[in-house]
Amino acid sequence: MRPVRFVALGDSLTEGVGDPVGNGWRGWAALLAGGLGAESVDFTNLAVSGAQTRDVLERQLPAGLALRPDVASVVIGVNDTLRRTFDIQAVAARLDKVYSALTAQGTVLLTACLPDPGSMLGLPGALARPLARRQRAVNTVVHALSERYGAVHLHASEDAWLTDRALWSADRLHPGERGHRQLALRFHGLLMEAGVATGAPPSPEPQFAPPTRSASLWWLATAGTAWVVRRCNDLLPQLLRLAADEMRHRARGSSARLDLGAAHAVAAALAALSVAEQQVRPDVV
Repeated sequence: MRPVRFVALGDSLTEGVGDPVGNGWRGWAALLAGGLGAESVDFTNLAVSGAQTRDVLERQLPAGLALRPDVASVVIGVNDTLRRTFDIQAVAARLDKVYSALTAQGTVLLTACLPDPGSMLGLPGALARPLARRQRAVNTVVHALSERYGAVHLHASEDAWLTDRALWSADRLHPGERGHRQLALRFHGLLMEAGVATGAPPSPEPQFAPPTRSASLWWLATAGTAWVVRRCNDLLPQLLRLAADEMRHRARGSSARLDLGAAHAVAAALAALSVAEQQVRPDVV
């Protein structure tokens, strides 16, 4: 009997940032892999820190399809919201192609909605709200497409785990080892319910001691700062403009227009996918 093939696609969250093992990262996907099969599991992690939906579609997906996985996770989207080029219609179209290609092979698809980076970083409201609006848009698209393709979907954008500092790393954007274990456990539970996972769940207890406060501060002052700069260097000017626009609307009492505009953009993105599907399959009504 061949091993269960599990392929993980995504960004730094799936790469395992926040859960260091040796000279690299482990993360929730690697922790989940051992519990997918009662015997052996063939796990490949294609996730890359900083990846956006375009990277998953153009680089990771072809490699993933070639492996013909039984299970594949696609957890992506936060980095798209941190770019000045953010376009929810483009994000939706890319995710639709990725989900479609994997499920067409008979792969069990794992997806998740994610918390917005502004609130996790504790940014001031005027800066946090535009990022939250973008992440809500991405999550709405992920919800809709996960339902369309029958994905095993994890709601990770809310709940008490977001405010439990013991679950998060020093950068406040990535889970620590305990948090990665919680994600793995929650995915495993959903897969057990779906009759996909047949192995034992990962342990919720950390294998390693959490980093000391001094080590965390050192990481933030060195690698952490560089990480934030790399992710946000092209967003900051636009984010400041978005914040100024946010404050103008709040002063006029018209903030609802921003939310309404974002909702219309999401609806248009999903409607465009439906039209494209009908053009490919004219029998769809």
